[in-house]
Amino acid sequence: MYAVISTGGKQYRISEGDVVRVEKLPGEVGSDVTFDVLLLAGDDAPKIGQPLVNGAKVVGKIVAQKKQRRVVHFRKEKEGWTRRRGHRQPYTEVKITSISG
Repeated sequence: MYAVISTGGKQYRISEGDVVRVEKLPGEVGSDVTFDVLLLAGDDAPKIGQPLVNGAKVVGKIVAQKKQRRVVHFRKEKEGWTRRRGHRQPYTEVKITSISG
C-alpha cells in the first residue's frame, strides 16, 4: 500500500517503512507527525481525494532535524569585485510508521 502526501509545497509517494526528507517541520526528534493524504492506493481501487481522502491518515516519527550540504553562489565582475554567498536548507527526516485509510 502506498499514499501520496503533501507537505512543504511538495508531494511525496510513500509507503510504510520509508525514510523521507521533507521541508523543515516543527517538532523534536522522536515525536510523531501526521500528514494530509491526497491519494491512497492499495490492493483494491485507489482512493483519490477531493482534495484530501476522508479518514485517511499517515503517521511518521521524526528521525532527525538537519541541514543540507552548502550551496555556494559566487559572482565576479570585470572590475575585480567579487561576492560569495552560501546557503544550507534545513530539512526533517521522517520515518513512516503507519498508513491507515
